[in-house]
Amino acid sequence: HVKLVESGGGSVQSGGSLRLSCAASGYIYTQFSMGWFHQAPGKEREGIAAIFSTGDTTYADSVKGRFTIYQDNAKTTLYLQMNSLKPENTGMYYCATREGYTTPWHRAPRINDIDFWGQGTQVTVSS
Repeated sequence: HVKLVESGGGSVQSGGSLRLSCAASGYIYTQFSMGWFHQAPGKEREGIAAIFSTGDTTYADSVKGRFTIYQDNAKTTLYLQMNSLKPENTGMYYCATREGYTTPWHRAPRINDIDFWGQGTQVTVSS
């Protein structure tokens, strides 16, 4: 059973930074891919970043150059460094993982790519 627990959300002013963490436990293997999704109030959940077992990463255009996804060496903790935050980045952030090996995508992750989800952490960016 895979368990993902996010932390690090909070309130920040526009232009500020936050780092989200996701602790992974259970049957997480180093070949799994992992990602972050964002759900703004009243909107659908959308993928914003993914990291593959190869170390490759991919981002949604809306966060490229501002957000960075990375893992610790043991691949038990996933991070999302968010810089230059904007009010539109407000919402819930979800950690997610996909079983098995995945050939790196050249696109943002999609909901139907995902096998397991965390419970989410709230980020609020004020103008």
